[in-house]
Amino acid sequence: MGMKTKIALGAVVGIAVIGALSANSGDGDGDAGSDSRTSANSGEKADGAKSDGASDAKPAEDKAVEKASQAEQFKAFVQKNGTPKEKDAVSHVTKVQGADEQNDILDAADVYTDFTGGIMGEGTGPAKLIASSFADWKDSENGLVTIYDADGELLGNGQF
Repeated sequence: MGMKTKIALGAVVGIAVIGALSANSGDGDGDAGSDSRTSANSGEKADGAKSDGASDAKPAEDKAVEKASQAEQFKAFVQKNGTPKEKDAVSHVTKVQGADEQNDILDAADVYTDFTGGIMGEGTGPAKLIASSFADWKDSENGLVTIYDADGELLGNGQF
């Protein structure tokens, strides 16, 4: 097989892989029939008011939950539903990424904490509690949550 043939074959395979990945990406929540994103359709204005003057706005507390960061939403869930040890562990969470986009194919979320010392430090025990609490908060067919310390070093992980 000549060099040009190998390059052409590689390009075709690359395009096929990109096409397959983009076809599986969906809208991020794994449910094609339901779209949680807001958009203005022919009967609505962008601010949620319908063309007949009626408002389709959600209650204030629902909007507050939507505007909260993923870390704040996670902490609020654990404060409401967690054990005292889980509440203490989750109080160290500083940032959560990837919790809002799930497709049940390969969901990965990252939780950052203010613990220090990496895998040999003080945060490895609480990291398991954080991962367990995260699994209570979010559910996925094939999800992995990874817990990091303040320096970005791995503390632990778990399935959700």
